Amino acid sequence: MKKELRNAFGKISLASEFDAANDWVYNNWQGYQTRESVMAGANLCLQVLAPTRCAYLLNDNTLVTGPWDHAVDWIAQDWTPRAIAGGLTHFAHVVSPESFAALSGEMMHARIGDHFQMRIFGHIGAAQQWLREAQAVLA
Repeated sequence: MKKELRNAFGKISLASEFDAANDWVYNNWQGYQTRESVMAGANLCLQVLAPTRCAYLLNDNTLVTGPWDHAVDWIAQDWTPRAIAGGLTHFAHVVSPESFAALSGEMMHARIGDHFQMRIFGHIGAAQQWLREAQAVLA
């Protein structure tokens, strides 16, 4: 079940799908994200999470350009409680360390606090390993 969100230019800004082999939802964000695109994408992610009650999210921001801190408060106050109610417990956030998007990820992490397990990674392989380790502990 793959869902895509396109920007005003018809380019994919988010592809979200449940990866059954790994038992996590994979979000691949791309390009510049407005507050509206972050909100629409985060809500789309919940549509993918909901049917599976998946506890694990691999949120890939390596292709995001620019900051998205204009949506951090909404994510913390609106999206996070809904994601937790849907079963989310582990959030692996992958960023490109050189990008402004990485700073937005750090702001989100600070705002989310201890609501669920969240870690920020510079490489997708490390994020995948962390999710696998979390799954093994709960198995």
